[in-house]
Amino acid sequence: MLRQITLITIAFISILSISAQTKNIHLNSLGFLPDLKKTASVSMPCEAFNILNTDGEVVYTGKATGPTYQKDVNQKVWNLDFSKFNTQGEYILEIEGVGKSKPFHIASDAFNFAAKTSIRGFYLWRCGTEVKGTFKGNNYHQNICHLEDGYEDYIGNKEVKRDGTKGWHDAGDYGKYTVNAGITVGVLFKAWDHFKPQIEKLDLEIPRSSSKLPAFLEEIKWETDWVLKMQYPDGSGRVSHKLTRLNFSPFIMPDKDHEKRYFTQWSSAATADFVAMMAMAARYFQPYDPIYAKQCLDAAWLSYNFLRNNLDDKGFVQGDFKTGGYQTSDTDDRLWAAAEMWETTGDIIALKDFEKRAKELNFKIEENWDWGNVSNLGMFTYVLSNRKGKNTKVQKSIKKNTIEIGDKLVEMANSDVYARALGGTYFWGCNGTVARQTINLQVANRLKPNKDYIEASIGIVDHLFGNNYYSRSYVTGLGENPPLHPHDRRSGADSIKAPWPGYLIGGGHSATDWVDKEESYSHNEIAINWQAALVYALAGFIN
Repeated sequence: MLRQITLITIAFISILSISAQTKNIHLNSLGFLPDLKKTASVSMPCEAFNILNTDGEVVYTGKATGPTYQKDVNQKVWNLDFSKFNTQGEYILEIEGVGKSKPFHIASDAFNFAAKTSIRGFYLWRCGTEVKGTFKGNNYHQNICHLEDGYEDYIGNKEVKRDGTKGWHDAGDYGKYTVNAGITVGVLFKAWDHFKPQIEKLDLEIPRSSSKLPAFLEEIKWETDWVLKMQYPDGSGRVSHKLTRLNFSPFIMPDKDHEKRYFTQWSSAATADFVAMMAMAARYFQPYDPIYAKQCLDAAWLSYNFLRNNLDDKGFVQGDFKTGGYQTSDTDDRLWAAAEMWETTGDIIALKDFEKRAKELNFKIEENWDWGNVSNLGMFTYVLSNRKGKNTKVQKSIKKNTIEIGDKLVEMANSDVYARALGGTYFWGCNGTVARQTINLQVANRLKPNKDYIEASIGIVDHLFGNNYYSRSYVTGLGENPPLHPHDRRSGADSIKAPWPGYLIGGGHSATDWVDKEESYSHNEIAINWQAALVYALAGFIN
């Protein structure tokens, strides 16, 4: 018995030792692409490292560089660069004085499964229908929900119900919000525009209602179908800010949420985002479904003409509502709307509208942006457009600023010990912003091809999947030691231990305060705007 206890004790100590070693080796647990940058970070003193194959043979040897001390993580970190090793296969890092990493792959399709899973996350977010999916042996299922969407009490028609079904649940709650739909749909359309051939390689396994549409666009259409219904029924062109109940639901499955839900009053930001989404929808659906594309464009014109005639910034006031506010000024939203209307139609008034607004913003490109500032979407549409008629000075200024911000992000990524292009800035949902910075980098690369932009984008993907302070993936179900307790009502209410898969969580408010706790919505929530950024980041590396 004593010998058995001793053996168990030794085994337990060994497990703890391996765990401690692995925790000090920080790398992208999805793996690496053969011909691009491959790095790992080590938070213990080290000098040399080996790459071992599955037979334990040394296939590559390298030297660590560093250390670099970084204040926000309060660590000295050494860097391992094995970019020159490009043979596909499964490997382990063996680091002198530290230990061994867990196995990782070098493969041309290293990110494909993660890309597919992150896209399918939107299907699993659908409102107003049954959804189901199998992932790693678990069967996830949601019954039909929220068929009573929604009531018009807050737009002047008490007890009148109108069809507001479809769309995606916004985040960890079951509300649907026009402003957050805006940046989400905008980023997903950008992914399609920039990486269509790559995305089409994936079998997304999304239930098809139409053979006319590619699966990726069909999923976006589930959201734009709902967005169309947010336009006021009075023909004015105004758009409701959101469709929710008055308070957040408890942690119940969506089909158990029977509280009354309402169309809220309009806001000018929501109306402008509606215009941008509908103009993009008209453009991207046109080759497959011209009738639907015309419906979207007609709706866009109605709301855009309303905005032209009503220039005041009409903010949203929460009033009785305690659900997500998404209050924001409309300057950036109007700029984006004008850009998309021009790109879709060639309308000269929309072109002049955009160029005037871009000048007023001094052609600024944001490095840190989300739903509250969507001007980048308009700037990028304009600067990449092949339409004639652009003002040369405006084009040059936006191009210059886009490249300068791209260079700045490269510099920040290269100076951060964990390749985080946002540097030491942290806030609610910052992981979504980190992922979204790949749009800046990819657009800069389209304007002025530079491998540094692509490698900084790879560094962002590395960071999100394990090259970070925690040596953990930030995406449920994917990578090493992913989040287990996201702030997500489905994950908290169903009977499955593992959370619904493929979702990027928000992240810490500092470099070291992230907690994997369901109740910590400010650290561990999931949201469609962050998810779209993850989809874009991964789409650029589908093979």
